[in-house]
Amino acid sequence: MLTSEERQRYRRHLQLPEIGEAGQEKLKAARVLVVGAGGLGCPVLQYLAAAGVGTLGIVDADVVDASNLQRQILYGPADLDQPKAETAARAVHRLNPLVHTEVHGCRATLGNVRELVRKYDVVVDGSDNFPTRYLLNDACVSLGKPLISGAIYKFEGQVSVFNYQGGPTYRCLFPQAPAADEAPNCAATGVLGVLPGLVGTAQATETLKVLLGIGEVLSGRLWLFDALTFQTRTLRFARRPEQAAISLETANPADYADLCGAEVNQISPAELRQQLESAHPPFLLDVREPEEYAAGHLLGATLLPLGSIGQGVGAVPRHHPVVVYCRSGARSRRAVEQLQMEFGFANLLNLEGGFLAWEEAV
Repeated sequence: MLTSEERQRYRRHLQLPEIGEAGQEKLKAARVLVVGAGGLGCPVLQYLAAAGVGTLGIVDADVVDASNLQRQILYGPADLDQPKAETAARAVHRLNPLVHTEVHGCRATLGNVRELVRKYDVVVDGSDNFPTRYLLNDACVSLGKPLISGAIYKFEGQVSVFNYQGGPTYRCLFPQAPAADEAPNCAATGVLGVLPGLVGTAQATETLKVLLGIGEVLSGRLWLFDALTFQTRTLRFARRPEQAAISLETANPADYADLCGAEVNQISPAELRQQLESAHPPFLLDVREPEEYAAGHLLGATLLPLGSIGQGVGAVPRHHPVVVYCRSGARSRRAVEQLQMEFGFANLLNLEGGFLAWEEAV
């Protein structure tokens, strides 16, 4: 039953015959898992919370970076270096205290995806990489959950609904993932700041339709949007039985290889100080933004912002110790993982606690 406070808050929903009190009670009882609290996840979480979806699970292992603020509208300057999942949960609570949030400060991996997905009615994919998209699809097939998918690239976006009432799956549309160099993410290519808002709002719309059982869901249809022309297209695609049958139990684990993570070796400020005073000091790599570097940096450090790692990788030595640092150690850890996993580096150390710890200790 809805409380008097809920009836007041959701009055405009209750006035719609397609929703009414019964529909709002469905939303209150619903559990939705949002994977990725970035550009797409931010508007999804905002609109689902405002609509009264009872429980929102938030999956994200990242921290807020200055480059996120151009499009990830749940965050502000005060949130820099804070965990996204926890920060997003606090923002959702401010927006609608009646909604319950469940924070999962991790990446979705083969080891945890089944347990994550199992507890929710619908999964919304706000990730930015193909291994996670295939992993979520296969988990939803295994557990019989609808998947609301969205993706963005520069000025273009797309949305579809997979595994809905026997409809096509993600693999029916994309049987094989493109090569890594054929599908760069936002960090490598850039994206129009408002585009994730448009696409994420479309994902939230489809999520509400699925939960309420209303309208024509984007199952077997791919909605495409071009921000430069403001044109939209909707393409139809069919279920492919051989692809739709692929699940966690039958998929090739190599599809998720990039989600295995990478071991990151650490170095403390005290240890770094000793090495810098030695006859063969390490190469210092600063992955912060230029304005942060200008405000203070380790003597002799080379600046290569995290978002430009791919383009500037040639400046990083491969046969000499390299210490990577940022403000607090989170961005530099991501840089080390990227350099190891994508470019094969084996000589990297992450500065524990980053520049803040260095200033305090040294």
